Amino acid sequence: MEFTSQEDIEAPIDKVFAALSDFETMERQAMRRGVKVRRHGAPAGVGTDPEASQRWTAGFKFRGREMEADIALLRILPPEALAFAGKAGGMETEMTIDLTALTPIRTRMNVQARLAPRTLSARLLVQSLKLAKARMTRKFSVRVAQFAKTIEGRARKAA
Repeated sequence: MEFTSQEDIEAPIDKVFAALSDFETMERQAMRRGVKVRRHGAPAGVGTDPEASQRWTAGFKFRGREMEADIALLRILPPEALAFAGKAGGMETEMTIDLTALTPIRTRMNVQARLAPRTLSARLLVQSLKLAKARMTRKFSVRVAQFAKTIEGRARKAA
């Protein structure tokens, strides 16, 4: 199952990429929402080797159950792209964020998330998500839009 969203951000591509790759801030935001985050591995850098990449373990509640997700930075290509992979329960996910400079002060962010079930219970979950695909796509787009607004706000403060 795949979700995609596209947002235009009123900020230069370098500032958008800097906000997206500010992993410490992302970790703090997740912790404020009740997610337990642990970082593993070396700091990410240009041309990061996937074998030595930045990794996280996140603990959270999902449908009343405690879950744990392993997340890894697969690719970082400043200032154009980030790619992450994750595993939680029987679900594998992949998320890519691609940036395109539209003008010197405007950036287009394309976000793509893929879910791949690996167990029967994960397949059932994805099947139920497919039944609500339109609602889930709308929620995904709203979250990406909110995130884009947050990035715009950070870029304005930094300017």
